[in-house]
Amino acid sequence: MKEQTDFPLPPNLPRPVDDGAAAQLPGKEMPSVSLPSTRGRLVNLATLPAPRTVIYVYPMTGVPGQPLPAGWDEIPGARGCTPQTCSFRDSYREFGGSDIEIFGLSTQTTDYQREMANRLDLPFEVLSDWKYEFCDALRLPTFDVNGTRLLKRLTLLVRDRRVEHVFYPVFPPNENAAEVLQWLRNNPG
Repeated sequence: MKEQTDFPLPPNLPRPVDDGAAAQLPGKEMPSVSLPSTRGRLVNLATLPAPRTVIYVYPMTGVPGQPLPAGWDEIPGARGCTPQTCSFRDSYREFGGSDIEIFGLSTQTTDYQREMANRLDLPFEVLSDWKYEFCDALRLPTFDVNGTRLLKRLTLLVRDRRVEHVFYPVFPPNENAAEVLQWLRNNPG
């Protein structure tokens, strides 16, 4: 398994600011939206079986050998999807197995995500919101890059099918899993 240090973040990335775009999320009921996963199944986010679920939302992952969009590193909060994913992968066992389920989520297609999930050897599923159904139902914050609408990075903690807590903005992304674990330790339920 690769260590998260295999994907270092460039120095001096711009820090995203809390623009209030996620303020409506705490307490929201999960919408009845079924999204395709990298394991070939549909996951209905309104019927999550685990007592708690972590859904880390990210803009997009790159593909080795292909350039990121021009100016990507200058967009606050854009860079770091792979380091964030690796932080959840590397911390997976600390989340307690069946007590807390983890999903990644982006608007990329499942085939695109599957390449990343296989390459990084992920022990959890990544969900594709390529139709923006989940995004629009919860009014998740987005931004535009070269005519493509992407999700801003945030992490949802879901309990009893409601958003219990939101991490937004997430920075640095490679420390997100540790931040979520600490919050869970401080708020055992």
